[in-house]
Amino acid sequence: MTFNRELAEIRFGTGLSPRLRGPSDIDDMMRRLNGADKAAKRYKIEPFDDFAERIARVTEHWRVRRQNRGSEEAAKADKAIKVEKRRARKAKDRWLWQTLRRRAFTSDGLRERLAFFWGDHFTAQGKVSVMKRATSPYIESAIRPHLTGYFADMLKEVIAQPVMLQYLDQKYSIGPDSTVGLKKESRRKGRGLNENLARELLELHTLGVHGSYTQTDVTELAELLTGMTYNGQGQFGFRADYAQPGAELVLGERYGGGAAKLADVHAVLERLAVHPDTARHLATKLAKHFVSDTPDAKLVRHLEERYLASGGHLGVLTQALLEHPASWLPEGGNIKQPIDFIGSALRALSISTEAIALNDWDAIRDNFTVPLRLMGQTWQQPLGPDGWPEDDAEWITPQRLAARVGWAMSAPSLLQPDLPDPREFVGHALGGRASERVLFAAKAAEDRVTGVGLILASPAFQRM
Repeated sequence: MTFNRELAEIRFGTGLSPRLRGPSDIDDMMRRLNGADKAAKRYKIEPFDDFAERIARVTEHWRVRRQNRGSEEAAKADKAIKVEKRRARKAKDRWLWQTLRRRAFTSDGLRERLAFFWGDHFTAQGKVSVMKRATSPYIESAIRPHLTGYFADMLKEVIAQPVMLQYLDQKYSIGPDSTVGLKKESRRKGRGLNENLARELLELHTLGVHGSYTQTDVTELAELLTGMTYNGQGQFGFRADYAQPGAELVLGERYGGGAAKLADVHAVLERLAVHPDTARHLATKLAKHFVSDTPDAKLVRHLEERYLASGGHLGVLTQALLEHPASWLPEGGNIKQPIDFIGSALRALSISTEAIALNDWDAIRDNFTVPLRLMGQTWQQPLGPDGWPEDDAEWITPQRLAARVGWAMSAPSLLQPDLPDPREFVGHALGGRASERVLFAAKAAEDRVTGVGLILASPAFQRM
């Protein structure tokens, strides 16, 4: 099986659109992916450097509150903190709508899918204060610019992001024998070595859970990572006084030994990025996400080989996925995750770009935030650092399926009062996938709301 325009938009893009023409071939898909990021320019999401200004303001308010306990100034600072938190919460809702608009109106659906995939691969969410709302800016800055570059570069960027450092408790990971670690104050506060980031780097981000590493490698890597932190202004920094002195032995190779520096961390990341276990892990995960829960072994091997031969280049890895015949088999196809389901529905409906105002928090919550949660995918809040599940069975439980059907039958008419004729819409949404039963339902529906809802709720529309 080779390239198919409809399959390219459904399986590797964000769905069919009645107005936007899909790519003509694989080269066209890659040209669009390697070109300008038009969707990000049109539907803006705050980069992390801008979000850091929010963190800095909250830090300053906290300082004022601490230094003026019980005073009017402290009360004002407390109020200002609450305002910043509320603004960040609303910004997160706004970025959900921007994310969905990118999916609905992009001419480069593959970019949106890859941004989501790699953002999920490097799952991170802040734990406290405004950082809890920083996932979109984190992805915008650390993930999106590196989709067609070297994996090592994405890896370096990700672990220098304050969101990741807070999520995996790296901010206060201190070498026991470091300058700070030897102080009585540090021992009294219980500060010391934290292995969370090192463990997830090996288990989830690079080698995989079955990779060839040991607990000793985890500990040694954790010691090498000490010093990576961020300040109250939300800016990354490397603190040599936090770093464990001496060389660390990771996967049989020594790193560091002289004055502690970030370059030693980068050296181990570069090696992990091109390790054969990493190639196998990334290849398997990419094939599962885009093609099947049980991907063809030849496809996975092809991805591994191309990735390693390229020195760990993600653009080459993506092209390898697109060029293999197993990727284009029409049978099966994964169940769409809720964000894919809603995004592709908006795209098929060709919903107005202004259907919801960016500051209409109630409409965003009612039409997207709450339904996503009911479908099992609370926006940017997976249960753990391994991200969202890939198994189809996780998404089609009775309750979650009922939520999909409920959204399909009610949301479209609220978002777009002038719904399309179901007899035309069935082709816009499903293309050649429409079964006789769905075609009949489209013709026999008693009204447009019912007809459109039945098409969006159909089994064919639920699959990639």
